[in-house]
Amino acid sequence: MATASPPKRIVVLTGAGISAESGLKTFRDNNGLWENHRVEDVATPEAFAANPGLVQRFYNARRSQLVEEAQPNQAHIDLAEFEKDYSGEFLLITQNVDDLHERAGSKNLLHMHGELLKVRCAKTDTIYDRTTPVYYEELCDCCGLPGKLRPHIVWFGEIPLYMDKIYQALERCDLFVSIGTSGNVYPAAGFQQIAQEYGAHTVELNLEASKGASRFDECIQGPATEIVGKFFKHLLATQS
Repeated sequence: MATASPPKRIVVLTGAGISAESGLKTFRDNNGLWENHRVEDVATPEAFAANPGLVQRFYNARRSQLVEEAQPNQAHIDLAEFEKDYSGEFLLITQNVDDLHERAGSKNLLHMHGELLKVRCAKTDTIYDRTTPVYYEELCDCCGLPGKLRPHIVWFGEIPLYMDKIYQALERCDLFVSIGTSGNVYPAAGFQQIAQEYGAHTVELNLEASKGASRFDECIQGPATEIVGKFFKHLLATQS
């Protein structure tokens, strides 16, 4: 790593690529479908209004896979171990809606696109933990109405969560690391530029170069389970 001195404030952004090695499908496949569904049919407020049963079934299937099959991989573990041992400020921002970072032990974590294992009342915004299927007809505990529980997921056309905290952290950090992201989805695709404008060294760790790889100060390519641990262990060594 080419920074002149050990960083004191680090922001890490993770995307679907870090969870792919845990068996979770990446955001979209090559034909533009999202797990055999058009994004417009399952991941917009309009889709939920038009066919809530389909949307709930789609997220029920994803939730079931996450609970029953997926486990944190070495990259998740390496990030959690780095956070535990690092003496500076550390923030992990994830675009992923799975809980694999938490299961690996990450603590200072923001899910900017929501969480698959939570549901939200569309009437009161009350959030509930949920690992079991959600049915459109069931009554919401807080408002008592049917059809009000929706996945706690940021859909297309909705504003990502925690943006004020994220921008503040990007403006303060001296190292920004992007892991397993495509560089296609905003606002996350613009985080590197913000951090760089405020003086941060920027690094991309990815299986292959993203669309915006040329803008980073440093790019390392390979499977997340191999390159994440190597990069952050080297970073810890510069601290001691």
